[in-house]
Amino acid sequence: MKCVVHPWAVPALVLALVVPAAAQQAAAPASSDPRVGLKAGVRDAGVAAKGFELLANLPKPEGFFDPKFPAGEPNPRMPAGDEEKEASEAAKTPAPKPAAAANAKRPQRSWGGLNFANSDLAFSGNHLFVGNFSGFNIYDVTTPTRPALLTSVVCPGGQGDVSVHGNLLFMSVEQTRGRLDCGVGGVENPVSKDRFRGVRIFDISDIRAPKQVAAVQTCRGSHTHTLVTDPKDPANVYVYGSGTSTARSAEELAGCSGKDPKEDPQTALFSIDVIQVPVARPQDAKVVARPRIFADEKTGNIAGLWAGGDHGPGTQKTSVTNQCHDITVFPEVGLAAGACSGNGILLDISQPASPKRLDYVADNNFAYWHSATFNNDGTKVVFTDEWGGGMRPRCLATDQPNWGANAIFDIVDRKLVFKSYFKLPAPQTATENCVAHNGSLVPVPGRDLMVQAWYQGGISVMDFTDSSNPKEIAFFDRGPLDEKNLITGGYWSAYWFNGLVFGSEMSRGVDVLRLTPGDLLTQNELDAAAAVQARAFNVQHQDKVTWPASRAVALAYVDQLVRSGAIPADRAPMLTGAVKGGDAAQLGMMAGRIGERAATLSGADAARMKALSAVLAGIK
Repeated sequence: MKCVVHPWAVPALVLALVVPAAAQQAAAPASSDPRVGLKAGVRDAGVAAKGFELLANLPKPEGFFDPKFPAGEPNPRMPAGDEEKEASEAAKTPAPKPAAAANAKRPQRSWGGLNFANSDLAFSGNHLFVGNFSGFNIYDVTTPTRPALLTSVVCPGGQGDVSVHGNLLFMSVEQTRGRLDCGVGGVENPVSKDRFRGVRIFDISDIRAPKQVAAVQTCRGSHTHTLVTDPKDPANVYVYGSGTSTARSAEELAGCSGKDPKEDPQTALFSIDVIQVPVARPQDAKVVARPRIFADEKTGNIAGLWAGGDHGPGTQKTSVTNQCHDITVFPEVGLAAGACSGNGILLDISQPASPKRLDYVADNNFAYWHSATFNNDGTKVVFTDEWGGGMRPRCLATDQPNWGANAIFDIVDRKLVFKSYFKLPAPQTATENCVAHNGSLVPVPGRDLMVQAWYQGGISVMDFTDSSNPKEIAFFDRGPLDEKNLITGGYWSAYWFNGLVFGSEMSRGVDVLRLTPGDLLTQNELDAAAAVQARAFNVQHQDKVTWPASRAVALAYVDQLVRSGAIPADRAPMLTGAVKGGDAAQLGMMAGRIGERAATLSGADAARMKALSAVLAGIK
């Protein structure tokens, strides 16, 4: 097995093993970060921000929170010695048996009280789609400061992740309480024709009245899913279904088995589901393949990657690779990155129905490979580690900085090459679940920026342009939901869409935020990013961003070159004035001189100088 070995902090590990948690907190050095010590609360929590402005907060509508526990129920306390045993799989187990019909209005709580949690986001035009373990909500965000709720669809089953393609909405369902008819009463019988676990498909041509038109059953349900388009096949879209729960019985769905591959080579484990959806007839959607992307290439053993367990003394206990959690596709470069429990993998998706593994990596510091994000060139990928399953406080001052973090890889000759880690730099409290979670690129030309959710750690913007030296450039954070109890909450997702950042807050609803300029991110760079307007966005389907040949984009490159020292600061006003006021002929002359200068530079400065020359030459 290919394994990437990275150093770990011996002092921090020893401290964690021998010193009680309370003493660890006391022993940790004080932090001057404004995120430390924020007041707890649901609606009146303390706030700290750098480079962010909150425009609006949308509390969850009726039916999507428990009136008795509006913030969510406190997490159960872990028995002594069991802290690590729950780790990365806690949030991915089936829900307890559903409530009886007499108690249908309030589903039985799942571990951590997730039955009403907001989950992932999708975007189409002026519409924001917010997934929830109990269904989904649709908002009109034409006016960002006053978003309007258009539609609420109650349809329990968790996890509720959503994506949109044209007039179709896709929704992941994994819990055993899910019903074919979206009913709230759950399913009592262990085997039932009424149970649904898989991917729902809704027709949203009438945005105020979504209609379920298909429900594709899968053996392990769908924890998440990925929408995959194929330029060669516009009549179909494909969905990669990632099921992370136990397999249902063959009595309920033919062909299902949760056995070890040694007992049953046709087991539903160690595969993903590929669903083909005819765009004109979504009701005909079906599973067309279950590729064995974890197989050993030499022996054919389908359980060919990480077998589970730790990597030696002082390392993480990493989950067995028998599933993917998230798969992010980049069709224009023909690649996908799979965060697959015990491994990060790189896939060739030139044939969407038959993804092929190109490379895989393991990591001593990762507990559960959770999600993946490419940079815009498809030359890097950021993997996240959901240490603690998203439900534990993994950002304490005494926690290892490489655990529950991002791992940044360069892609070289279609192979993954480790470069560095990044973790939220502000320590959080023991009542805040915190670990790396979902994010997206901020499309500033010339830079690799990612806005990212860290649950109750808040939102952070990471610059990974230099993949060996990532750094934080902006943040937004609230205090914990409760001062004394750990309640699972915080940001599930934080995504950039058409000039704004939208945060799916599990307990507090949805936030609409705007990035603001500062020393590390200028207004020109933000204007250039906002010039990129997408018709739709599903985070696990990345499209290559191109920027218009505009003065805003040119000025963004100028700011970056001044920041790096490639353009002397005393020449910046003259150059900025020329870019703002020059006509096409003058800009063309500047482009030529800048192109000559680019030939004398190297690295990022050379690339930005060349890009600046091309933009200036293209302005009409």
